[in-house]
Amino acid sequence: MTHDSTFVFGLLFGALLGAATALAGPMDPARHPHPESAKAVHEAEHAVDHAWEVYHRAALGGTVASPALQAEIEQHLHEARTLVTQAQEAAERGDKRQVQRLVGEIKIHTSQAVEGSKEQKR
Repeated sequence: MTHDSTFVFGLLFGALLGAATALAGPMDPARHPHPESAKAVHEAEHAVDHAWEVYHRAALGGTVASPALQAEIEQHLHEARTLVTQAQEAAERGDKRQVQRLVGEIKIHTSQAVEGSKEQKR
């Protein structure tokens, strides 16, 4: 496989993975067998979306304090997204305790991302 074909394959795989994620969509607490857990996950999803928006505004505005902080913020955001998926799975299983733990971790990552995004260049 050449470098170009590997690159194209990677792009296609990424597009398919993104499409599959988009089809899964956010949880609907009203239609979920465990509505309390679904609601907690749904709120966590919104917190992650908000943190991404705050970060994007800061990054596009050129106000993120440093490249190192930018990488740290992105790591928090990616970790939060991963935890949302795990929380969704726990909610599907009806594991309320696991949902609560994961939502707590998501809140930590999103708050750190938002705080970091608000830190101005000096």
